[in-house]
Amino acid sequence: MIEEGSKSSKSMVEKRQLFMEMRAQNFDVIRLSTYRTACKLRFVQKRCNLHLVDVWNMIEAFRDNGLSTLDHNAEINVSRLETILSSIFYQLNKRLPTTHQINVEQSIGLLLNFIVATYDSEGHGKLTVFAMKAMLATMCGGKILDKLRYIFSQISDSNGVMVFAKFDQFLREVLKLPTAVFEGPSFGYTEHSVRTCFPQQKKILLNTFLDVLMADPPPQCLVWLPLMHRLANVENVFHPVECSYCRSESMMGFRYRCQQCHGYQLCQSCFWRGHASGPHSNQHQMKEHSSWKSPAKKLSHAISKSLGCMPIGEPPHPVFPEAAERPQDLAHTTQLRPVANDMNDTVLISSGAPTPSKSTLESPSRLDEEHRLIARYAARLAAEASNSTQCPPTDLGFNFDANKQQRQLIAELENKNREILQEIQRLRLEHEQASQPTPEKAQQNPTLLAELRLLRHRKDELERRMSALQESRRELMVQLEGLMRLLKDEEQKQATQTGSSPHSSPSHSASCTMPMPIRSTSAGSTPTHTPQDCLAGVGDDVLDAFSQGVPRNLRNDLLVAADSITNTMSSLVKELHSVDDGLDDEEENMRNGRDKVSSLKHSGKRHFTPSF
Repeated sequence: MIEEGSKSSKSMVEKRQLFMEMRAQNFDVIRLSTYRTACKLRFVQKRCNLHLVDVWNMIEAFRDNGLSTLDHNAEINVSRLETILSSIFYQLNKRLPTTHQINVEQSIGLLLNFIVATYDSEGHGKLTVFAMKAMLATMCGGKILDKLRYIFSQISDSNGVMVFAKFDQFLREVLKLPTAVFEGPSFGYTEHSVRTCFPQQKKILLNTFLDVLMADPPPQCLVWLPLMHRLANVENVFHPVECSYCRSESMMGFRYRCQQCHGYQLCQSCFWRGHASGPHSNQHQMKEHSSWKSPAKKLSHAISKSLGCMPIGEPPHPVFPEAAERPQDLAHTTQLRPVANDMNDTVLISSGAPTPSKSTLESPSRLDEEHRLIARYAARLAAEASNSTQCPPTDLGFNFDANKQQRQLIAELENKNREILQEIQRLRLEHEQASQPTPEKAQQNPTLLAELRLLRHRKDELERRMSALQESRRELMVQLEGLMRLLKDEEQKQATQTGSSPHSSPSHSASCTMPMPIRSTSAGSTPTHTPQDCLAGVGDDVLDAFSQGVPRNLRNDLLVAADSITNTMSSLVKELHSVDDGLDDEEENMRNGRDKVSSLKHSGKRHFTPSF
């Protein structure tokens, strides 16, 4: 008896744990009921880890657990609900990295107790399929547009027109959420709730439904729903401005600016609690900001808007086809994307062009995307196998043993997929390492690095040698200039002694003739130099000496010396060219190595492509 009493008291504590933690957050100090309700439901969503489950993952879980074939008014017991929640959270842990794993058992217990307290307050131990779908689709993560499209698919007929009775049933179920967090007086269900949402429209299609529920402001009974999504989007938004009441130098979350008091801004904590200072009053109109723009960005935005460079208003959602989308033949489907349809969780239709699916674009990782595709193909194969044996679809949702082979097949495919992804990752790393700079490549191929260094050292040495020879040649030419000056002085002395003019000497009569170029006699030498090019900066006497038509013996010796220096220069140029060719060959080998790594990567990708 004592043990039974302790177990019952422990069960009561677990059922009240979530509500006790929510009360400890002191959300009741928030002045406005809309923000109070949104904050409480956002706390429940995060505490139960529902914000990590995307709406497309939730829809997939409904289908995998056989809920798509059940009528909305069908009832399921608590143990069946616990099984569904277990599959949702265990699949979530498979998608999450190992460093972000959640406590599955705790999440299942908290969420199960919250659902039971919300939809089975009388203790019958059962709830309807529609109530569970409405609650989980509303409280899970994802975009509000995707949630509303799925909800419309559940409350519309085969022609794509909303059924008012089903929408009334949806409001009846979804408005139990504010009541569960003690906000029923503000957002409880009434019989006039449907007409307050659609007062005049008689035929509600998808675009009209989205226009009304995503308007600003939305219907009063559902005003907390878009606010809960805005709360999730601004939790980590930073505003580098000072709060006018608490004097905090920065804000996180929402920022509120008074429309009457110039420069008066409040953080979300002060605004929610109704704080005011100075001439500001709580009766003043406040504008909510979910992002921060610098004054320069505001000015450019205003100028662009005034010049007509950008649209004044953008539609709240894209326009969807009015006609109801019907299931397609999946036998030859090449690309999958989920769309809404009557009484179906998702319909997989084939698109003409290969475009990524919605669930693929919003998947947490590439691994999650591949697991989804594998799960869908395995589910389709299982459905074909069940049709061949003429097994009724209603039995599939309750016969869990029959799905054991299917789950084993999925597990094997997932393991194979992981191996392929690991191989692709390995090839990608090898390719990145092969594309790294030379110092890192040297660690993999030290012999190649040593040869490259030797070639570069030889090239530098030859360049230094060439520079030294050029300098030596210049010094030789300077010495030649001195010798020529001495010869000229000697000739002038002799001319003076004989009484003839130095200008009548035949040695200077041909000083205006074109100089003859001195070319290298070595075959294959690239550069050719003229005396003027080689003797740049040398005096005119040396140039005159090289331009003589009939040189003397000393002049011939000088020409021979100059020709020898030119031949030496040509040989140095040849050696430099040979070093450059060696470097080009080494670089070609390195490019061939990178091409081999790239081909290995492409071959890994071909093995990765699934064929179903």
